[in-house]
Amino acid sequence: MGMTTADEPQFDVLLSGTVFLDIIFTGLPRPPAPGTEVWAEGLGSCPGGIANLAVALRRLNLRTALSAAFGEDVYGDFCWEVLAEQEGVDLSYCRRFYGWHSPVTVSMAMDRDRSMVTHGHRPPVPADELLDPPPRTRACFVHIGPEEEAWVRSARQGGALLFADIGWDRTEVWAPELLRRLDGYQVFLPNEVEATRYTRCDSAERAAASLAEHVPVVVVTRGGRGAVAVDSATGEVVDVPGLNVAALDSTGAGDVFGAGFVVGTLAGWPLEQRVRFANLCAALSVQHFGGSLSAPGWGDIATWWRTVSRRSADDPELRAYGFLEDLLPDHGDAEVRRASATIRLRTR
Repeated sequence: MGMTTADEPQFDVLLSGTVFLDIIFTGLPRPPAPGTEVWAEGLGSCPGGIANLAVALRRLNLRTALSAAFGEDVYGDFCWEVLAEQEGVDLSYCRRFYGWHSPVTVSMAMDRDRSMVTHGHRPPVPADELLDPPPRTRACFVHIGPEEEAWVRSARQGGALLFADIGWDRTEVWAPELLRRLDGYQVFLPNEVEATRYTRCDSAERAAASLAEHVPVVVVTRGGRGAVAVDSATGEVVDVPGLNVAALDSTGAGDVFGAGFVVGTLAGWPLEQRVRFANLCAALSVQHFGGSLSAPGWGDIATWWRTVSRRSADDPELRAYGFLEDLLPDHGDAEVRRASATIRLRTR
């Protein structure tokens, strides 16, 4: 993490949310049915939830601070150590709570998608208590809820750029009124299901155009089929197809996409380059277990481009990623760690 001047924000991105312990099963032949047992070919464990976005941002060299509650249990220890010591996420605005157990999600990956089972309880204190006041930051990535949190308002008043996603509606009402909460946000990144259900549109493209009436930049992700983006200020529309990769687990791919888009936005890249870079980050992540530790670093991105650039002359879609040539020389090829089957290995 680099030095900052007195006038410069302390962080590039500030996040708040819930950290889960993710346990991921891959290679399931079929969904488990009542009264049966299904064996999975692969297993991985890693921090999940808001940790997906935090790790993805750090691996792309952004100064990232996270505010979250952690349980004082083995799961909490593991997630804290991975985030703080292994990945370098700043946890100054996090707290440990005795008697509050860490939330857990079990993800089952099948046929290029996944189903999840989650257990957890509300954090003991709200984010506004942990972030009172929030540190100065260039950007915040916020999970939109029914009410605006005070720390988000403070960050916006301090000049932070606001990115948002919205998440699955457990009630399945998909009330369009919730979209009014987007006032004051600069970028909105829902997935196709969320976008089409909240807008009542029948395609990601129409949903993106509708949402652009609420927020300046909208990006609707379509899983393995890429993403469509609209900049309402310029009228620009970008439609980027998915990349052909061997997908192992799509858990957290949307968060990794979001991290890539934040990087490009803070760097001032054109809209198409931002969408393509985010699309690439998500495509590289689905080749590994989990959401957080599947996120690529610059070394992974450089390796991918060195491999496909030989074919780019004959493939216009690959050729469109040629802007990476100007980015990669400034970044090292450091390796990143991936999720493993166990949450901890004894060292003594």
